[in-house]
Amino acid sequence: MKRTGLFLCLAIAACAKAPPAEPRTDGGFPKADRPVSPVVSNRWSNESERDRRREAETVMKEAGIAPGMTVADIGAGEGYYTIRLARRVGLKGRVLAEDIVPAYRDALAERVYRERLDNVSVRLGQPADPRLPDHSFDRVLMVHMYHEIAEPYEFLWRMRPSLAPHGRVVVVDADRPTGAHGTPPALLDCEFGAVGYARVTSVAMPQAGGYLAMYEARGPRPEARDIKGCKA
Repeated sequence: MKRTGLFLCLAIAACAKAPPAEPRTDGGFPKADRPVSPVVSNRWSNESERDRRREAETVMKEAGIAPGMTVADIGAGEGYYTIRLARRVGLKGRVLAEDIVPAYRDALAERVYRERLDNVSVRLGQPADPRLPDHSFDRVLMVHMYHEIAEPYEFLWRMRPSLAPHGRVVVVDADRPTGAHGTPPALLDCEFGAVGYARVTSVAMPQAGGYLAMYEARGPRPEARDIKGCKA
């Protein structure tokens, strides 16, 4: 293996043994009663323009992301948030960046290597299962990607065990229909609530083209067959 290939492999968490996927429970999960936006690009907007609007800085501040935290960046794409999260959490923190598109994952792993971000690992996820390690994350960040999740109840259900005590899930999205690359806040509350999450804050986020909502898990995780789907 070439030297660059070796470092690329080390940057990609999938080169190591990933956590095993949980078996699908008897009864399955409800289907989403809404359109699903396709994954159209790994880039939402120009990075310099996003920085000019102080997008990442504002989101990370509102989300309470601090040095030493462990953060998952789901749907990381080209890594706009990954890179800035790595700087925010510092050498004592960790960032796990994940995408379901192998080409995006590989390109981001190369970027992480080029920028020598030793506190970042990159992993290939699955559409209905982020396959995150249990009890690990202070924050799970999902920016402009929730509307692309075709199986939201299964995804959120499988993600719940990954939260550390007092861990929170942060969603940034646009207030428009899911078929138009957004998620109405009431629908987001309903889908999260169906899997046992409670919203702790929601604020307008014009810098990021929409709003920010943050959730925490409360009570026991429901059985898949007991989850009631929401009407869009």
